[in-house]
Amino acid sequence: MIKKEKKYTYFEAGEGTPIIVLHGLMGGLSNFDGVATFFPKKGYKVIIPELPIYTQSLLKTNVKAFAKYVKDFVTFKGFERVILVGNSLGGHIGLYFTKQYPELVKGLVITGSSGLYESGMGESYPKRGDYEYIKKKAQDVFYNPEIATKEIVDEVFATVNDRIKLLKTLTIAKSAIRHNMAKDLPKMHAPTCIIWGKQDKVTPPDVADEFNRLLPNSSLYWIDKCGHAAMMEEPDQFNELLYGWLTEKKI
Repeated sequence: MIKKEKKYTYFEAGEGTPIIVLHGLMGGLSNFDGVATFFPKKGYKVIIPELPIYTQSLLKTNVKAFAKYVKDFVTFKGFERVILVGNSLGGHIGLYFTKQYPELVKGLVITGSSGLYESGMGESYPKRGDYEYIKKKAQDVFYNPEIATKEIVDEVFATVNDRIKLLKTLTIAKSAIRHNMAKDLPKMHAPTCIIWGKQDKVTPPDVADEFNRLLPNSSLYWIDKCGHAAMMEEPDQFNELLYGWLTEKKI
């Protein structure tokens, strides 16, 4: 169910421990359909806020400002502690949130997250180009190119051909490089679940190994035949791994 309250638009379903899902740059609320249907049945409240990626001023178009937006949202909802689940840029926002507001984080889940390796960042958000080039780039996000439906490709194409959105996309890419988390991760003790596609071309598998090495309280799980957006490409496996981890950690 989509709700609009104050400046927030968000999906909410279920009752229980809040799981806040943070989408990436090219991803909207629908990327997490699997999570949104599975976890409410397991005693969790799933909330997917629409992040103001293209609606804030340029000065507020960065990882730090997005993390503050999520913090304000958590306060607005009156949640004490939350589980954060983030993909790509959403993972980076989750990591930065965890660094800034550790007392609010019960657990952190990252998949295909930026924050360590950003050379893929500029690559995965293509400059203006012809439709076929952008289609190829969108397909590269997935192991199975068929997941990049015409609807997804059209959305990416529209984004990169919108001058303001393109400018904001590049601003975010620069912000992601600036907010590299390598020095922060060893000090972050929140239980962290890392779920990664073995064939992720945007943030390759060694990025997941590096997150796992640097984070003191992390568990790493792999999904084979899977690219950059595991929760979209292999939703059942993603949910099982995540639910198993939450159960094991009693979160």
